[in-house]
Amino acid sequence: MKILHTSDWHLGQKFLTKDRLEEHQLALDWMYELIQSEQVEVLLIAGDIFDVGAPPNYARKLYYQFLTRLLNTCCRHIVIVGGNHDSPSMLEAPKDLLEQLNMHVVGAVPEDFHSQIIELKDKKGKLEAVVAAVPFLRDRDLRKSTSAESGLERITVIKQSILKHYQSVGDLVKAKKEYEAVPRIVTGHLYASGANSSAKQDNIYIGDKENIKASQFPDFFDYVALGHIHRPQTIGGLNHVRYSGSIIPLSFSETKDDKSVYILEFKAGALQQVEAKILPVFRRLKTIRGDYDTVQKQILAFAERHKKELPPWVEVLVESDQIIPNLSIELNQLVEDQSIELLKIRLLKKTGWQKAKEENQLELEDVEAIDVFRQKCASMGTLPDQMEELEASFRALLNWMEEREIHED
Repeated sequence: MKILHTSDWHLGQKFLTKDRLEEHQLALDWMYELIQSEQVEVLLIAGDIFDVGAPPNYARKLYYQFLTRLLNTCCRHIVIVGGNHDSPSMLEAPKDLLEQLNMHVVGAVPEDFHSQIIELKDKKGKLEAVVAAVPFLRDRDLRKSTSAESGLERITVIKQSILKHYQSVGDLVKAKKEYEAVPRIVTGHLYASGANSSAKQDNIYIGDKENIKASQFPDFFDYVALGHIHRPQTIGGLNHVRYSGSIIPLSFSETKDDKSVYILEFKAGALQQVEAKILPVFRRLKTIRGDYDTVQKQILAFAERHKKELPPWVEVLVESDQIIPNLSIELNQLVEDQSIELLKIRLLKKTGWQKAKEENQLELEDVEAIDVFRQKCASMGTLPDQMEELEASFRALLNWMEEREIHED
């Protein structure tokens, strides 16, 4: 049996002012061809199918068209779990219909806890594999806070609850002897201890980044299919605990990462190998930095190298001690006849008070709420030993606001 593990599609992402429709379409076309050529029988998507809880119509169309294309192919089973960017109600709206097509969706922890255990059977009803389909565990799934609970206590409760959830689904799988002879897989959408992220992907719960250690997943699962971190990698030195990463670069900070999916090959119920399949780069994202003359030369050289692809998107950082009048106009005129788009142009001053001022003038998309909170606390003279609990409380507030937004969507 061959299983494909993927995650973090983020369909419908808005990249500054641009949508990612063309890139996502090409990435899904590539994945469809890979499934066919490798004779993949099971597709696992470990969360963040969409970028926002209420994705644009073109993103939903991409998703359903892809699922429809897989009908009557070698891919006989699809298991989809929700991520922190997904709306559980939106993902699960067609749940009953999709189940009739051997497509299983778990957007959030179901009322019937046992419903997370999905048995994959062939046409004759013979068990082929079992998937503990654990979605992103939302705060309401893990705990009930009390007014007397401190921030540090909430952090501890969250971690303990995540661990308990995995132990519970593990117990359900372990209890059935018929599962011993088939592949046993568990999914997750969280921040595992030791994960290495190229982009600024903060913890999705209150507290520090480490939600669970690789060694804490029940060891009788043959494979742990993770989502949330956009860089493909193994965790904790364990070959069977992996993030597949995103399928396209989602920020300028991800341009050096290979984007991939994993193909798992099982024989006689045992995992034989895990092979990374690297996606082509459909559109280059590039940061070009230097003085004005250097930047101009690099832009033209880069445009010349990438004429045959989708027009590259470039972030330009010009280093100068002086104000450069009409900087954006001049650089955009430079690429008028080139197949390249300059999405972001910034002047970085290097010396004196201008540098200090520039460093504090961060653009909105570069700033996270938690960073603003930390700077505000520092400006108010908050003591370091108070920060951990204050941050935990602030993250709890952010988490509540996100839950409210998803619920309203």
